[in-house]
Formats: sequence, structure tokens, C-alpha cells
Amino acid sequence: MPAKLEDEPHWHAMTRRRLLGSAGLGGLAMMSAPAWAQAMVDLPLPGGPQARSITTGFPQKGPMILQRTRPPLLETPWEVFDKGVFTPNDQFYVRWHWAVIPTAIDVGTFTLAVRGHVNQTLSLSLSDLLHGLPRVELAAVNQCSGNSRGFYQPRVPGAQWANGAMGNAVWAGVRLKDVLDRAGVKPGAVQVRLRGLDEPVVDDAPHFMKSLDIDHARDGEVMIAYAMNGEQLPLVNGFPLRLVVPGWYATYWVKMLSDIEVLDQPDTNYWTKTAYTIPDTPRADIKPGQTGVPVVPINRMVPRSFVTSIAAGAAVPAGKPVPLRGIAFGGDCGVSAVDVSIDGGGSWRPAKLGPDQGQYGFRQWEAEITPPAPGKCTVSVRCTNSRGLAQPDTPNWNPSGFMRNVIETTDLVAA
Repeated sequence: MPAKLEDEPHWHAMTRRRLLGSAGLGGLAMMSAPAWAQAMVDLPLPGGPQARSITTGFPQKGPMILQRTRPPLLETPWEVFDKGVFTPNDQFYVRWHWAVIPTAIDVGTFTLAVRGHVNQTLSLSLSDLLHGLPRVELAAVNQCSGNSRGFYQPRVPGAQWANGAMGNAVWAGVRLKDVLDRAGVKPGAVQVRLRGLDEPVVDDAPHFMKSLDIDHARDGEVMIAYAMNGEQLPLVNGFPLRLVVPGWYATYWVKMLSDIEVLDQPDTNYWTKTAYTIPDTPRADIKPGQTGVPVVPINRMVPRSFVTSIAAGAAVPAGKPVPLRGIAFGGDCGVSAVDVSIDGGGSWRPAKLGPDQGQYGFRQWEAEITPPAPGKCTVSVRCTNSRGLAQPDTPNWNPSGFMRNVIETTDLVAA
């Protein structure tokens, strides 16, 4: 491996020794007997659980809410989101589909294949990507399609996330467009299918693969990232490469990306055609038990906003100003406004927006409320994105528990 790989400041000395020492051995522990919690965290999910363990047993990870061990599902503790708009790598949420995940990667021999409906098949080393293509950076939210699924009523199957299956980072890497252009996309290409190194746990199960339409894949924003927040990707967040699809749900953000295939026919693999589909209705919303509704692949995110500076149930003074702080994101575009209400949405007051770090990232907001009298005070927060789309005041429902973005409320106690 060329020595100069270690000299790249944005690669942060990603050597085989460092990876095997800090990620690989921890990864082996992760797959066998992860350390269990030193504490529990309350989860006010309507159908339970009411609490979950906090674990520190995963490589390169700090305290995380443990959803599942195999495959790893780790949720970001809520207090992390109040520390700033960028989610620390060691507490960035984790979601895998298959449990067979490499516990170490040799960066000297790793290659990314580019094949299919192209002029020339490529086998790109990490050095090829670092030194042979322009480096780009982009701030973007990565959010699980089922983030907040645990709040759906009636309850739906799947990981019962609270609101912490999301995170915002500055991603660094190369444009997918530049990689495809190097291979030479042939006329007639329709989609690009992407696959990582995770493997099914049973024979004949479908490998996890996702596809983007060719024009989307070549829009200049979709990225192959090798770093997040100025450091290498953590092993369980997709090291050494992952796809970044700004403004789209995380199912498309393939981790441990190893194979890119250009297709001249629409992709019919399970993870594109069958899994991760939503009702083709406004807000992906249907009535429980409703059938016969056309479906489409999940795609663009929708706006969301949250209070982060104060927990539900906290005591606040009546008749006096109370400062609030939170985060918002516009989904597939920027944040235009955040508004706050303490009268159930009867009236709204604008919050002050913090610095704009990019249209696809979190944006911090600040506001002040004055509870008028002792008793329960419910704070509602609503984001409107730059396309004019605002969060709705009623939750959607679909059998997958996807795309929740109802106006969030936080109950406080004024005294």
C-alpha cells in the first residue's frame, strides 16, 4: 500500500494496523459477546418497550441505545442531538439488514468493482479513489426509513425506534458520477445497483442491494464517502466506503460499498422492488387494514423538527420566559422556517434559525416561550422546508412504519 495514503489529512492514517487494532478486534467482540449496559434509558413508546439498555460494547462507539445485537441496531441517545448540528461518529446510529458483516477490512487489498453496462470494468483501490478523483464534501442527514416507528398506532412490525435513528455529518469522498464516468456508461443504461460486503445469514436469502435511476446516480450530489466529520468511517457505519444519497432515506446509503453495477433494465431485486416500498398516496398514508393500494419505492425525506434542550415532563416556571433549543431539517431540501406553539397550534411564533450548514443537514433553532399559568404546557414545533412543505398536525400510518414526520410535541409542567 503506498505510504502516502497515511499522509492524507482526510484519511487520518487509515492503516491496516490501525483498523485491525481498533476496529477489527472490537468487531470480533461485537459479533460474539458485546458488553451489556451500565444503564437503562426510558422510552415512552406507546406499545413498549418502556426502557432499553445502554451499551458500550461496539467498536469505535460510545454509549448507544441497544435495539439488537445481530445484526447491529444502535440508536443515538437523545441528549446527543442537543450538543450541535453534527452527530459525533461514536454516537451515530447504526442499522444493518444482515448479521454477517466483516469484522476487519484490509485497506491495502480492498477494491470497489464497477461493472455492467459500461465501456470498461473497473477495480478501484482506495488509493485510486483518494488520488485519482476529485474530493468533495457535503453535510447531510442520514435517517432510517423507520425512524420513530415505535410511535406508530396501531403498532407495526419492525425495529421499534424512538426518534434517534438519524444523524447528521459532513461526508467526504468522491462523486458517484465521476466513478461512473471513468468506467464509461453505455447508452441505454437505466439504473445503477449498489451492493456492500454484508452477507445473508441463510442460503438463498437476497443480498442487500439498492438501485438509483441513472440520472439520479449521475446528478453530482450522490457520493461515495470514505470519511465523516473529518475522520474515517466507523466500522459499523460502513467502513471503508459508503454511499451518501443526500435528501433520501438511509436504505439507499449502502454501507461497506464494494460493487457498482450499471443496469440496462429496471432492477427487480427484492430490496428494490419489494422491500422498502410505501403507499403511493400523499404522505405514504393509508388506513390500518386498507389493501389494494399501489406502492412505490421509498425515496425522498420529508421535513422534521424537534426540541432537544429540555426533556418531556421537565418543570418550568409559569409566567416567565423559558428558552428552548432544537434541530430541524427540510428532508430533501433546506429549512425555510421553524415555528413554535404552546396552544395546540392555535397560534405560532417563529423561532430563530442558526447558521445554515447546507440544505441537507440539521439546522439548529432557538425560541422562547412563556407558560401562561401553572399546569401542563405542551410545546409544538413545526418545520417548513424551502419547497414550502410543512410538517402535518396528524401522523401518517402505513404497515411499514415509514416516513413519520408529524409535528412533535413536548409536555412540560409549569409551576
